Amino acid sequence: MQVILGTKIGMTQIIGDDGLVTPVTILAAGPCTVTQIKTLENDGYEAVQLGYGSGKNLSKSVAGHAKKAGENINPKFLREFRGTAGELKLGDQITVESFNLGDKVSVTGTSKGKGFAGTVKRWNFNESRNTHGFKGDIRKVGSIGSMYPQKVFKGKRMPGRMGGDRVTVKNLVVAFIDKEKNLLGLKGAVPGPNKGLVIVEGKD
Repeated sequence: MQVILGTKIGMTQIIGDDGLVTPVTILAAGPCTVTQIKTLENDGYEAVQLGYGSGKNLSKSVAGHAKKAGENINPKFLREFRGTAGELKLGDQITVESFNLGDKVSVTGTSKGKGFAGTVKRWNFNESRNTHGFKGDIRKVGSIGSMYPQKVFKGKRMPGRMGGDRVTVKNLVVAFIDKEKNLLGLKGAVPGPNKGLVIVEGKD
């Protein structure tokens, strides 16, 4: 299972031996601890639960659950991934060593929240004409329905809260690995703000 949890540090660029500049996003990835292994016999499905980070003021239920994986394990984040555990055992550590340069991965994170936004910013609507005789409400939505069915359909593109969504970016290439500092560099941009939690999944 090629998966790891991490936090986004920020973007930079690396220069290869051929002189090409590659934009990369640096992630503090792992180490993650296997806190639970679910089996078909006990749970009805197979999955692996990973813990990441160092949490404070954990509830007794979470602290007791994590203690089964070993002493002094206080994960800030717990995430579960479907699939067989393979050779993984309770308490094992997953680090960036499970990835190689050139691997293609998918990264999941929560996009930046942008607050309440209108249709021009949120849905890329055009502005209304701003010519002689027009009121000047060039960014208003305009008509949102007709006489029939005398209601607004669900899913109508209208103003509302923008961002803060779960976003997955696929086929990002691993361009940098620092095993000593647990750093992972991915070519391109990763969703979410700096210090935000991200999930990196490889293609097994």
